[in-house]
Amino acid sequence: MVDTSKLTSVARDVLLAPVYLYQGRKIKRDTVRLPEPNGERHGIVELSCSSVSADRKQTLNLMVVGDSAAAGVGSQTQQEALVGKLIPILEQNKAIQSNFARLNWSLQATTGHTSFDILRRLYVLPAPEQPIDVMLLSVGVNDTTSNVSVHKWQQQIEDIINIAQRKFGVRELVFLSLPPMAQMPAIPAPLNNFVGAKASVLDGILQQVCAAHAGVTYMATDFTRMLEEHANGSAIDINVMFASDGFHPSSLMYGYWAQQIVETIIQLLDSIQLLDSSTTEFER
Repeated sequence: MVDTSKLTSVARDVLLAPVYLYQGRKIKRDTVRLPEPNGERHGIVELSCSSVSADRKQTLNLMVVGDSAAAGVGSQTQQEALVGKLIPILEQNKAIQSNFARLNWSLQATTGHTSFDILRRLYVLPAPEQPIDVMLLSVGVNDTTSNVSVHKWQQQIEDIINIAQRKFGVRELVFLSLPPMAQMPAIPAPLNNFVGAKASVLDGILQQVCAAHAGVTYMATDFTRMLEEHANGSAIDINVMFASDGFHPSSLMYGYWAQQIVETIIQLLDSIQLLDSSTTEFER
């Protein structure tokens, strides 16, 4: 049976192709290019808990990998970016404090990186001295805008998983969901719907690939929850979640994003028994 809705969508995109092309070129020409924020990209944090039982792991090794969102574009400094928001929340979490003596973290992210660029970077990076407990991966926006094929996207995600687990010894690999590109203020209609649909397709494939691999998690970032927590009953303005370019996250969004990521990390560490079950209740 012919899927008429799909045919209608394809016909619409063909008719609107000149508009998409014009709007895409205009965005590239007019959008402000925000730099990557300055600040540390690696560090060791001594946790405040005075003692960790002998049968517990001494160091939690965390690596954040990916594109401009992982790099923190949209913030002035790394302290205001994703990693800068993430590390203090982990540091102050009682479950982390009770089970680890220190947190060893690093950031490997670059503006514009696609899944292929990230794969190449993982090949070039030296193998770590200790296995990575948690690797966070932000990828997909640049694959969407560069119109990568579905087949290539799936293969490169598979390859990323393979090298992360084989070379870096990653115990828990977390792929962050693609953002709501249709809602990005920088992308006008009707291009936003076209880009959003493409991002949704890639995001769906990402979910399927993650589900097929042990030790790999797809984290569906709850953007609606971010807005509701910020609005606190007031009118919701999605623009506050984006930086001045209308494309990258704002420092506010990075903060809410980091909060959700920590919740996921705590659950995963508990599932692989790196946390004492008596201390795994997440505290906001």
